[in-house]
Amino acid sequence: MTAMLDSALTAFTTTVPRQYVHRAAVSEVLLTGWRPADAPHAFVVGSQWPRGHALFAQSDGYQDPMLLAESVRQTGALLAHAEFGVEFGNQFLMGSMFFAATAPLFVATPVPTEVELHAVCHDIVRRGESFAGMRYEVTAMVDGAALATAGATMSCIRPNVYRRLRGERPTRCDRLPGLPIDPALVGRTDPQHVVLSELPDGAGNRWELRVDCNHPIFFDHPVDHVPGMVLLEAARQAAHAVTGMPDTLVIGLDSSFERYAELDEPCVVEAEPTGVDAAGDVQVRVRGLQSGGPVFDARLTLRTRNH
Repeated sequence: MTAMLDSALTAFTTTVPRQYVHRAAVSEVLLTGWRPADAPHAFVVGSQWPRGHALFAQSDGYQDPMLLAESVRQTGALLAHAEFGVEFGNQFLMGSMFFAATAPLFVATPVPTEVELHAVCHDIVRRGESFAGMRYEVTAMVDGAALATAGATMSCIRPNVYRRLRGERPTRCDRLPGLPIDPALVGRTDPQHVVLSELPDGAGNRWELRVDCNHPIFFDHPVDHVPGMVLLEAARQAAHAVTGMPDTLVIGLDSSFERYAELDEPCVVEAEPTGVDAAGDVQVRVRGLQSGGPVFDARLTLRTRNH
């Protein structure tokens, strides 16, 4: 039975166990297997991006770039559990994530997009015999062509340490989520998927993070802080809104996370266009602030779809 399971997981024909990627819903698992590569701490991870997804939906012939970010996140969790022996119940903290992609990576086809993520793990940290964190770099390949580079840093916290660090933080939102801004401003069609609300001052480049703990994908399972993918989605939506370019592709992201975003405190998201690069792509910086301090910082690159 174990041999059959190992064969299925490395053949890229089925999803990996949901626990490996910290998802409650099997439908939210994007990874389809993994196998060692021909270098130390190197692996090939399969990922399938569906043609239809409730949140990361195709638009105008392109896949949602956040599928790449979520695939990179899931890759780190998968390798930590499957290859570095991290037991379930440990808490993961993402310190940073980046990607630099080409538009062809996101071109939709009549079938789901099959992506090979060639991952190499670096700077592996151990405390005693236990895995405590790493940096990993990823090359995303489709049909043998390298179409993006990406990576992240992550740390792993044992349950008892996490309890001492966090105490009894709530896993539900006592505050009602604010009204979503117009979905068309942020490249969305469904208000449920909008994560920005207007601030009382009505500023054109600042919003309140809209935290809806009942969202079935952003909050796939109870957590005591705002997930990093929600913060990245807020950065993406803020970049679209501040530039007035909701139909652009995010082909570049460079983000860092300073501390947990708490569920029971307002978080302000502010965005600022920072210029146009030599390729004609628009650069935007987005920051999240809570209780007067920084939560995350992200720099995004937007490209028009007919570029």
